[in-house]
Amino acid sequence: MKSLSLDFRFKSPIEKVWFALTDSNTLSKWMMFRENDFKPVVGHKFQFRMEPTGGWNGIIEGEVLEVDEPHRLSYTWVSAGESNTVTWTLKQDEDGTTHVHLDQTDISSEQALSGATYGWQSMAKQLENVLAEL
Repeated sequence: MKSLSLDFRFKSPIEKVWFALTDSNTLSKWMMFRENDFKPVVGHKFQFRMEPTGGWNGIIEGEVLEVDEPHRLSYTWVSAGESNTVTWTLKQDEDGTTHVHLDQTDISSEQALSGATYGWQSMAKQLENVLAEL
């Protein structure tokens, strides 16, 4: 199994970044999944949904595993034969910059790892734009 580990820096306070990672309406503004029923509640089962493409139904199934506001969020990420865990870890510097570390574990193939890397990097750019508007 493979793991993805990415680091991002946002010039926004940790509370704002946490809000963008956990608010359903805000998630739909920066994630490629325009519909979701996410709630930051341990045990909550949710879906991220987009238009189906190329034989994929466009649905990510998940369950919230950990909520430690505003420092840590973890949930399952299940779709197209993959069953991963996504964990966000947030830390704020004295200057107000928020460091965000993303881990996605149990990725089964290089193709899935490559797709996840591209997807998260692309969505992080959108997240930066959304944070500027909040």
